[in-house]
Amino acid sequence: MENKRDTSYSFFDDVYEVVMLIPKGKVTSYGAIANYLGTKMSARMVGWAMNAAHTNDKIPAHRVVNRSGLLTGRHHFETPATMQQKLEKEGVKIKNHQVIEFEKRFWDPTKELQ
Repeated sequence: MENKRDTSYSFFDDVYEVVMLIPKGKVTSYGAIANYLGTKMSARMVGWAMNAAHTNDKIPAHRVVNRSGLLTGRHHFETPATMQQKLEKEGVKIKNHQVIEFEKRFWDPTKELQ
């Protein structure tokens, strides 16, 4: 993302810009977003950004999972089932809180946003 000097702009804003580009029916990981933003070691900060985004319907936070495809952020939605319901509505199959065929559904911003 472009480096903005506006003091009201934050790392979270960069994360949200990437998340809003994830296509329906695809998922990405906290680490993939951090890597794309050039901060490979800050996957946890991406997670914090996602936790703060669950009240904003414009940000598809349900499309961000952990590196194994687990719905680790599900407890930050209105109900723990909301994340899974939103993904299933987009055609993503989930079993035991994990994306089925994760590799097939994975969207890598580093490759997709060149």
